[in-house]
Amino acid sequence: MKEKETPLKQTEEELVFSQESAHLEEIRQMIALELTEAERAVEQMDAEYREAQLYMAEHHGEGDAKEMFQSEMALRQIDSLGSSAVVFRDKLKKTQSSPYFARIDFRPQGEKEASPYYIGLYAFHHQKQLMIIDWRAPVASMFYDFELGHAFYDAPKAHVEGELVLKRQFKITDGKLEYAFDSSQNIQDDILQKELAHTSDEKMKSIISTIQKEQNQIIRNEKAHTMIIQGVAGSGKTSIALHRVAFLLYRFRNTIKAQNVTIISPNKVFGDYISGVLPELGEEPIFEASLEDLALVQLEEGVDFIGERDTLETPDKAYQERARYKATGEFAQRLMEFAGEIAQVAFEAQDFLFESFCVPADWIQSRVEIYQNRPLLKRLEEVADDIHSRLENEFLREEKPPHRNRILQSLKKMLRFKTTLSLYREFFRREGKKNFYVPVQKGVVEWEDVYPYLYLQSAFSGLQESRLIKHLVIDEMQDYTPIQYAVLNRLFQCPKTILGDFGQSIDPNSLTTLSSLSSIYPEAQLVRLEKSYRSTYEIIHFAKGIVSQQDFQAVERHGEKPHLFTFEKEEGEVSFLADKIREFYEGEYNALGIVTKTNRQAKELFEKLKDQCPKLHLISPESQSFQNGAVILSVQMAKGLEFDEVVVPFSEKGNYFTDFDRNLLYVACTRAMHKLSLSCTGEPSSLLPKGEEP
Repeated sequence: MKEKETPLKQTEEELVFSQESAHLEEIRQMIALELTEAERAVEQMDAEYREAQLYMAEHHGEGDAKEMFQSEMALRQIDSLGSSAVVFRDKLKKTQSSPYFARIDFRPQGEKEASPYYIGLYAFHHQKQLMIIDWRAPVASMFYDFELGHAFYDAPKAHVEGELVLKRQFKITDGKLEYAFDSSQNIQDDILQKELAHTSDEKMKSIISTIQKEQNQIIRNEKAHTMIIQGVAGSGKTSIALHRVAFLLYRFRNTIKAQNVTIISPNKVFGDYISGVLPELGEEPIFEASLEDLALVQLEEGVDFIGERDTLETPDKAYQERARYKATGEFAQRLMEFAGEIAQVAFEAQDFLFESFCVPADWIQSRVEIYQNRPLLKRLEEVADDIHSRLENEFLREEKPPHRNRILQSLKKMLRFKTTLSLYREFFRREGKKNFYVPVQKGVVEWEDVYPYLYLQSAFSGLQESRLIKHLVIDEMQDYTPIQYAVLNRLFQCPKTILGDFGQSIDPNSLTTLSSLSSIYPEAQLVRLEKSYRSTYEIIHFAKGIVSQQDFQAVERHGEKPHLFTFEKEEGEVSFLADKIREFYEGEYNALGIVTKTNRQAKELFEKLKDQCPKLHLISPESQSFQNGAVILSVQMAKGLEFDEVVVPFSEKGNYFTDFDRNLLYVACTRAMHKLSLSCTGEPSSLLPKGEEP
């Protein structure tokens, strides 16, 4: 049975509010003192930096090199200290506005008294005393994981058991206490409801005050080398992954920094949308990249590619067949087997002759096999060194052996295939699928060939494997093919957080499943998030009717039922959409998403509406950033985003009719937080839930 908050008498409520308001004021005064000192430190560092710069400018060319080097080093040290001082000052400013969001009182076993812990975004010390603990600290985990009673936490050096005697949650805005109440629930439903009922922000925000128990266990998991998060729409999986990154940066701050983390995201708009989460949590932004970005860095000189086609707008059946084949696990397996035999396929050892001395072909071939863990061209460099050493050791006369480069050139002449591209073509010939490799022009391949090519390149000439990246986040996991995962695993041999929802696959050629992904990462820890927090109960109920196999729960937050509006002519539907946009700008919501099936539809609709609605924006694959307001975008561009209100136009039978179109409608509808409308010209799609029409 659901447990409710501990009721407090009016006098008790007033007493708690009064006491906590007084405590908040004390903390804010402490922060003000620390902030004054921090401002003074920043000003001092700034003055010292300017003074050092001036000294170096006035004495440029004077003194010895050693003195100038020491001056430069001193300048760098001041700059570094100054940057740290600015970061500390800025954290204090944020802390002053909302110092903490919760309090727990915990009595360890064997102790008579419980100690209070105030939990905030950042830790705060005053006069060497810890006044606020960071939400990522071990003791703070009890706030998320336990109700009143027996509780424990795992510190780095100890396991601590005891009793949680108080849980109190606060809302502090601009330094003012709005409410404070006690709870025996791990997170109060009332507070969660209030947070979820808010209108959307311009970008994704942190969720530290409403993290649920199952989410907290994912965030604080520091043992899993690879974690796969399968989460339904609105379950907060991307936010959880970013909070996990923030936790790992805190937990392992001596060995991993923000520059050691990368996130693979679907497009620039989504990357911009999530870019504020880590800075809000007090961490530096992490590097965000797409598969195209990685390919541009890795591809050999002379090889280029065209961007990914919109599969929903490509009638070319032969292309569809090629793309679907290259997305299969069977294709990946065959290509990996081919790459594993590259020494036999691409190299034919011959005797190496120098003067009267001969290095036998079978000896050369055996040396090539010994270095099997390296790309073939790198192996030949090693073998060239081995031949050089052998000649040095065994050649009896006074003459020097040939230079290593000369030996290497001789070995390269033994290659049957000189380039990765020629090898890639040979693979399809051997598979009996020559027509599945269709270059756009010389040296330019289709997008679907890029990662298979890169995998073969890794075996032939090599890839630039990243040693800097110590944790990789892969978002929208359902959109990647097995061979793309194989390349990512070669580029980033580090722990990974992989997340997505296989119910939101929007590429009909993508055949990756949760089962096939688990086979790629057999040692991964799989977690499922089945509760949706984004949308109202009514919206989730409607979306579940589209994809009946989706078995997930909705938070009991209620709102309007979704509405379907039908029109006899398209002009009427377009006029309706224009009215919707005007109503939105007169209302209370911050974000309206008009989500079309394809990018072409989005562009065409934007052209029809832009003169009537000058504030309307278009988000396309070429867009670089996300913005609030009224926007038109495709399902592809809407993935991962959320809007206060969503309208799904062109929901007629002729536009959404295949089983795969169910996924597209599901994704479009689950972008809505508070309000969902659909419109169509003519007969509605049969994929829509029956009985939902007004």
